[in-house]
Amino acid sequence: MTTTAAATAKRATMLPFSRPSIGEEEIREVTEVLRSGWITTGPRTVQFEKDFAAYVGAKHALALSSGTAALHCAYWALDLKKGDEIICPSLTWPATANMAVALGAKVVFADIDRATRQVDPKDVAKKVTKKTRAIVPVHFAGAPADLDALKAIAGKKIKIIEDAAHSVGTEYKGKRIGSHGNAAIYSFHPIKDITTGEGGMLTTDDDKLANRVKLFKFHGVSRDAWKAYGSAATAHYDTVLPGFKYNLTDIASAMGIHQLRKLDGFIDRRRQIAERYLAGLSGVAGLELPAAPAAPHRHAWHLFTVLVDKRDEFMQKLKDENIGSGLHFEAVHRLSYYKKGAKKLPQTEYVCSRICSLPLFVGMTDQDADDVIAAVRKVLA
Repeated sequence: MTTTAAATAKRATMLPFSRPSIGEEEIREVTEVLRSGWITTGPRTVQFEKDFAAYVGAKHALALSSGTAALHCAYWALDLKKGDEIICPSLTWPATANMAVALGAKVVFADIDRATRQVDPKDVAKKVTKKTRAIVPVHFAGAPADLDALKAIAGKKIKIIEDAAHSVGTEYKGKRIGSHGNAAIYSFHPIKDITTGEGGMLTTDDDKLANRVKLFKFHGVSRDAWKAYGSAATAHYDTVLPGFKYNLTDIASAMGIHQLRKLDGFIDRRRQIAERYLAGLSGVAGLELPAAPAAPHRHAWHLFTVLVDKRDEFMQKLKDENIGSGLHFEAVHRLSYYKKGAKKLPQTEYVCSRICSLPLFVGMTDQDADDVIAAVRKVLA
């Protein structure tokens, strides 16, 4: 690893924070879909759902237009309403909270562990009330939250909805995320470990919840449009509830089928880069590296986050060195809509004022990673 001679040299070209890895298999599959004439939800989406359910070990996987749509569906299927509460960390994308608020529920924010960036079960336990309907752990950056501790707090009455937007392929105590709680949601945005352009998934073992979501995600209509196409016998339909339109297209699912097949290889490469960062940045003054959760796990390494003072200045100086970076995330309880009356979350506020994501994507070379290490060391020298 080069961190001495390269430490004073500026990288010649810009290294982006993230870039999707899309191969010829995805391109060919998408082309076949376009030529087939059936481009919306159809057989490729059914295949993607089947493959995804098998991969995570869940009974049901329902493909949706985004991770946000999956959150909305999960909360709606729980019949969240005014007066209900959910508990989630503030270190997350606003959708985790927004979709509960959209149904009239109140969001109660729990603090995090500063080292692992995962929600703190002890603080969650303090926030539980008679109105708590769900605990929503965010498996931040691709590492798992402490699910056993959260399940013990939840008991039988409170549901666990896993926000696994960062964590397709993550494992907790030998089982993949998506088979631990009442439901889990995923995102396939272009910066995620696998992508369908835009898209999401909801997994569950609960037949009733799955059936409700199947209706809600497509107008409340009680039959599959692609199965009914061209058949008078099955063309009739009924609307049994006022649903939304959250279905995923076959164009997107064509990508997802092949991205999922590559996922384990993607995670292996992301892990190699993360380990290179951990070794190359160890002991750098003014830099806090992410700590691993205590429980046995596999980290999907969606993000590699560091904590630094004067974070905005740090990010600008990295840009000056032709190194991209990201901010994941602003504390939701400090955003305009949520900050009125918000209680202090000391660890979250410490982390969110300092957090920065370094470049991490499958197409990076070892030299790219070494350039990042050299730039970070130079900026913090």
